[in-house]
Amino acid sequence: MINAKKIEDIAKQISEAIPPQVKTVANDFESKAKQILQNKLAQMDMVSREEFDVQTQVLIKTRAKLDELSAKVAQLEAQLNQNQSSAD
Repeated sequence: MINAKKIEDIAKQISEAIPPQVKTVANDFESKAKQILQNKLAQMDMVSREEFDVQTQVLIKTRAKLDELSAKVAQLEAQLNQNQSSAD
């Protein structure tokens, strides 16, 4: 099995061997890439996971209320039809 400590040591050696100028370019690139990605996602009008979950719960409650009201309307319509039939 591969020793995680050895892999970490090798990665550290490689990182230390990279010239500082290359590290600076890589860090600059990473910063710019993050900035561009954030801007593009903002333009796409995305919602956070938290907001999505909240809206999902609101939709579930709204759906339950709609089903409840639909059943009530059907009950009232049945009563109305029954009253009209007995009046005839």
